[in-house]
Amino acid sequence: MKLGWNLRTNQEWYLTSWKTLQDPSSGDYTYRVDPRGLPQLVLRQGAQVQYRSGPWDGLRFGGGPKFSKNAVYDPIFVFDSNNVYYSFVNNDNSIVSRFVVNQSGAINHLTWNERRNEWIVIITLRTDVCDSYAFCGPYGICNVDRPSVCQCPDGFTPRLPEDWARLDWSGGCVRKTPLNCSVAAGFRTFPRLKLPDTAYFLVNRTEMNLVECREACLRNCSCVAYARTEVSGCVAWFGGLLDVRDYSEGGQDLYIKMAASDLGKTLPNLLETISRLICSSTCMLEPVVQKKGIEMQCHAVLTNVLFSFNARLLITEQTVLLQQSYHRIISVHRLTFLFNCSPALAPQGQENPSGELPTGQEVAVKKLSKDSGQGLREFKNEVILYLKLQHRNLVRLLGCCINGEERMLVYEYMPNRSLDLMIFNQTRGTSLDWGKRFNIIVGIARGLLYLHRDSRLRIIHRDLKASNILLDSEMNPKISDFGLAKTFGGNQSADNTNRIIGTYGYMSPEYAIDGLFSVKSDVFSFGVLVLEIVRGQKNRGFCHPDHDLNLLGHAWRVWNEGKPLELVDALMESPAPTAEILKCIQMALLCVQQRPEDRPTVSLVLLALDSENPMLPQPKQPGFYTERFLPDTDSSSTGKKRFSSSNDLTVTMLQGR
Repeated sequence: MKLGWNLRTNQEWYLTSWKTLQDPSSGDYTYRVDPRGLPQLVLRQGAQVQYRSGPWDGLRFGGGPKFSKNAVYDPIFVFDSNNVYYSFVNNDNSIVSRFVVNQSGAINHLTWNERRNEWIVIITLRTDVCDSYAFCGPYGICNVDRPSVCQCPDGFTPRLPEDWARLDWSGGCVRKTPLNCSVAAGFRTFPRLKLPDTAYFLVNRTEMNLVECREACLRNCSCVAYARTEVSGCVAWFGGLLDVRDYSEGGQDLYIKMAASDLGKTLPNLLETISRLICSSTCMLEPVVQKKGIEMQCHAVLTNVLFSFNARLLITEQTVLLQQSYHRIISVHRLTFLFNCSPALAPQGQENPSGELPTGQEVAVKKLSKDSGQGLREFKNEVILYLKLQHRNLVRLLGCCINGEERMLVYEYMPNRSLDLMIFNQTRGTSLDWGKRFNIIVGIARGLLYLHRDSRLRIIHRDLKASNILLDSEMNPKISDFGLAKTFGGNQSADNTNRIIGTYGYMSPEYAIDGLFSVKSDVFSFGVLVLEIVRGQKNRGFCHPDHDLNLLGHAWRVWNEGKPLELVDALMESPAPTAEILKCIQMALLCVQQRPEDRPTVSLVLLALDSENPMLPQPKQPGFYTERFLPDTDSSSTGKKRFSSSNDLTVTMLQGR
């Protein structure tokens, strides 16, 4: 069964309640999918809206729990050009469950209990007063965890103060300062919200980023708020914002237009002053300071986030929100209010999983001191690139900070930390199964394809390695650390450098020896990563009792001997599809071939990964695979003498990290 629409035929499926428990004729309540712009589920009593789920964001409705399989059923939501509908599948044939709207308007999912011989309610969608439609009136925000359930957002006041004082919030809120097109305006960010309902909104499904969406709303006098969702792009509202609630976690960011006077001393002079102070104090954009339009150039770095725990300063795009006085902010020495750069906040070169923003969002903080190996050039490069990159397989940068010689990068928190900690520290019983490993391989390839082909800039990462792949709570991989990345324009795809910086074991031969890098350099690193994921061991430092080859050499050897499955991690206990493993090994060997022109592009790699039986060529000799010379013969389990090879190179400008 489906609850929703066939958009091609305009056919709708929806639920109608019974009149009573004994009368199955049509009752007062209907539960339907509203497909306009932001798909959402709406309960009506007659024509009156009683409840709405909030918009679908690709993972959940509103701020509710993420769609995931439970003990009884697997929920499904389809949203494409042909269909928009909700459905579910019972986990096995012995389960009987149903999704109903009863005669009282309750929305329940029930399952039949044979032992008790009755229906058991396992899910109820309307659970508190904030689920009552527009409970707090226009612009009111509902939160059941507050003593006063309804509150007016900053910049608003109750429309009927006497009713509000008597806990009658239905009148909602009004602006303290009405909007006027002839007066400067900005936006205030409200996180973790159920996005509002209104009869007047506009959805733009083009690839508008957050800044473009903001500018479009700012240009339109009637626009009162905007948001950006992954499934619907830019959304703008043109009327009173109804049915908004605040969630403790989840939800989405809503940007409400405000008169400049309600934003504090913000635009334009204060913004320019703070921008100049930040740029000059940190020297992060010193060359830009001498050019016209310094404040806009500075915002290329400041966009979205610069946080403060002490002075409580937040800079978002071109809007500055101050919770303390202007003079107090400016007097803070060397702008240490930018994320409170305390040396104890994060260990050097590591992520601190316990950090939190003032909003409660958990973050990872990476501290780069003067001894970390990353200089100002890499720090600036990483911040600027992160602002221009948005992809599900790239880590999102939330903020940055400079305090003297100390520099910090604030990322979205990845609960499963990095791939190297996950894959190289396995034990029997905790090893990743093949399904997770394959999904990680595919996710890395998709992120790399975005960098090489689909982003606005062509980007070569130059430091793709296991420790720079972070894993979220669902083990989805995200590429991080763009300090060494290079951007290309037009059709450029290769370059050379005298400053060779990278990580031993992942660098391609042409880059390590001659400083030549291209998209094929990243492909080489990706091939090394795939072999490490299959094997569960590092390329550099790999040991085998029968030879002194590294992991690439071992993979090449077992491939030529017709025994490639010997490469598979012995700790991986679950049965795995042999054909898929062989495909990954062959594809990885193609990626690490000695000559760059022999290696495939990432688009061909993804095509092979997505195909069941791809026609792959036989790989040629990989780079950096011959036996190594290790002078300490006692460190070998074989005790035999090692001999040097042509790959034992000394490159004086090579700086491994």
